[in-house]
This record gives sequence, C-alpha cells and structure tokens, in this order.
Amino acid sequence: MKRLTCLLAVTLWGTSVTAFAENGEPSEGTERTETTKTTETTSAAERSAAIYADGYDRFRFGGYGEILANFMDYGINRYSGTSSGNTRDHRNEISIPRFVLALDYKFNSKWILGAEIEFEAGGTGTAYEIENKENGEYETEVEKGGEVALEQFHITRLIHPAINVRAGHLIVPVGLTNEQHEPINFFGTSRPEGETTILPSTWHETGIELFGTFGKGYTRFNYQAMVVTGLNANGFDRDTWVASGKQGIFEKDNFTSPGYVARLNYLGVPGLKVGGSFYFCNNTAANSDKHTEYNSIGKVPLRIYTADVQYKNKYVTARGNIVYGNLGNSKQLSDVNRRLSGLSPYSRLTPIAKHAVSYGGEVGFNLRAICKDNPKVPVIYPFVRYEYYNPQEEGESGQVMDLRDKVGMWTAGANWYALPNLVVKADYTTRRIGNGNYNSENEFSLAIAYIGWFWSK
Repeated sequence: MKRLTCLLAVTLWGTSVTAFAENGEPSEGTERTETTKTTETTSAAERSAAIYADGYDRFRFGGYGEILANFMDYGINRYSGTSSGNTRDHRNEISIPRFVLALDYKFNSKWILGAEIEFEAGGTGTAYEIENKENGEYETEVEKGGEVALEQFHITRLIHPAINVRAGHLIVPVGLTNEQHEPINFFGTSRPEGETTILPSTWHETGIELFGTFGKGYTRFNYQAMVVTGLNANGFDRDTWVASGKQGIFEKDNFTSPGYVARLNYLGVPGLKVGGSFYFCNNTAANSDKHTEYNSIGKVPLRIYTADVQYKNKYVTARGNIVYGNLGNSKQLSDVNRRLSGLSPYSRLTPIAKHAVSYGGEVGFNLRAICKDNPKVPVIYPFVRYEYYNPQEEGESGQVMDLRDKVGMWTAGANWYALPNLVVKADYTTRRIGNGNYNSENEFSLAIAYIGWFWSK
C-alpha cells in the first residue's frame, strides 16, 4: 500500500517539483520571541545570547498573506426564514483574507519593538464615532477602500528565559488558532471555523504581558499571563456569541473591566505540545459604548476555557482543541442588545446564549516521509478535519436557541508545500446544520499562502 501511495504521488506530480530546503519540511511558523530555544543551554550567558539573537542582530522585516477562492452550492443566508435553511445555489467567491506586514527592531539586546499591520479582505474602511453632545448618536464616516488594522505593536523587555515583560497591542492566546494564527499552522484553506465563529480571530487587544519558559527536558513549559482590554457586550450576538465583542471600532478602547488571560503549554516531549488557556472579564457590560444601557441588569461576566494538543513528527501532524464559554446574565443582555440603535455598528440578532462550545481535530500525513524521503515525491500533506461548534449551545431559562447555529462539519484536502514557507491548499467541506434538520452546505476551496522574514540585519 505504501509503495502504491508513493507511485501515485509521483505520477500525479511528476519529477519536476520545486526544490526545498535541505530537510524538505514545512516551517513551524514564526513565534516571534521564542524563549524555548534557550532552555537547554548551560549558562546564564549562553541563555541570554540565544534569546537575544533570535535569528537577527538589529532589524527584520517580513509577514504573511493568503489568497482564497470558494465554490459553494448554497445561498448567502442560512437564516432567511425558510424552514429548510440555506437555499440551494451555485456561487463563487475570491478574496484576499489578509496581507500582513511585520517587523521587529532591537533597540539593544534587552529592549525589542515588534509590530504587525494587517490589510484585511480589501473591504471598505469605516470609522465610527459617538457624539455624546448629541444624545449619544452614532456617526459613520466611510473612508478610502481597504481595511487596515494594527494587529500587533508592543515593546518587549527581555529579562530572563523564565520571566519577560511585553506591553502594547498583543495577540490574545485563547484557543489554538489565536496562538498560532499564521496560515502555515493549520491545514485547511481557512482557519478552523468553530474557533473563529465564537472567538475573535485574530484576537488582539492592548495591555501588558508576562511570558517565559521554565524547566528542562521532560518538565519544560512556557506560559503567558496578560491583562488586556476586555470584550464589549454591545458586540455579542446570536450567531457569533462573543466574537464580535472585540474592541477597536473606536479611536479609544474602554478599559473599565479588563480581560485577564492565562496560557500554559507543556513542551517536554519532542514533537508534542499540550496547552490550555483561560479568559475572564468580570463585567463586559462596563466596556460598552454607553454603559448606562446596562445599569438595570448588573454585571455580565464572561469566562472562556480552552484546551488543545498538537503532535508532529516526520510522518504525521495532528491537532485537537476544545473551547467552552460561559456568559452571565445572557438573557438580560439579549433584551438590551435587541434594542440597540439601528445606527450602531453592531448586530442586534438575539438571543445571546449562556454557553457556547467548539471542538475539533485534524490529522495530516507527509507523503514524502512515507515514501522514504524520495526527492521525486513532493511534500504533500493529505489531511482530514472534523469540527463541531455552536454559539447557541445552551441558553438561560426562557431562551429559545436556534438550531441553525449548530454545525458539524468535515473537511478533507491536501497541502502542497511548494517551498518550506509557501503552501498551496485545496479542500472540500460539508456542513451538517441543526442535526440534519436543515439543508447541508458544501464547498470546494483553493488557497495559496506564505509566511517569512524577507530581510534582516
């Protein structure tokens, strides 16, 4: 069977495959201040030299990007009011989901500036303002085409591999996708749908972070602990739960009720990474545009728990994760959000659930490794992924959850690493909606993505 698989791969792709780097393996991504590389050095001086080098002396510039095409057999609105769900249709889309420019600059060996600017989807940029002098009316100003977001901007103070400090606009490492959001780090043409439906993605907030690595050998861990701007209850809704509550719509973020984030990863076994994260915001209503709207309902606390595991060796890459969230006072929040101003930038779709959940897993196999590293076989990873997610997993008493938000989906496809950090992807997805009570949704997708540092000195 192995010989037949190798023969098929060679037949399909021929022998003129683009040359790889020496090991022919895809990159592990660009974790920008990776302290784990230093834990096996023997002295404090050697540890410092390793962490401060990080592949460049003073400056580096790079980024990542994706181009995506989707071919679908369903309509544009699962919630159109028909009893069967989405209508049958044939439509195609093409987009540039994101183009990101990144840079790091070392002021010296201990102080580092990091930044990422994201150009997303080629959409229309829109600015929102609240005119408090005019009874709190929303005003919208349409700007030039192209949505631009500051995804990261932070200053890092390197102290010791076990404890370092970073302040600024940071990635919130809640869930597997947010921690490793670059397109090389997942198999499908799009980021895992479950996580990105109920959580912001990429989730970035302003705050302060402690991070580091400790232990060695089989007891090696890394961690992150953060205080950042909390989510805004104005943005919570039926179909995305709290994902649309990420701040950044206005010029200034509300820091009245911060978000507290903790993440811990176990790294003690080669190729294995086991992690978990926790997010808590005591009162998301206090971060709303007009907090007096929620005075009558009290606090709206939010807790999110995640766990994930990844394993990679020469032959196989496997990942799995689960996200579970709890939102307090969701029924009262739904009543308020349903009455939000029609001029506000938020959805007013309710009810908002008390509990939301997402879980899934994917596994891919390296055909070249299976074929004994035959250079005539391209580095292709056939893969399969399963996901379940439901932003309306459970409501409070009196709330009726919408079954059309309950999705189980299979994705199968292949990733061809034409270069270590350049990947061509193809996959087919089928979604089962509401336990099969509604029309399924099927699509075929193609994508090309890259990541890398273009220049350093």
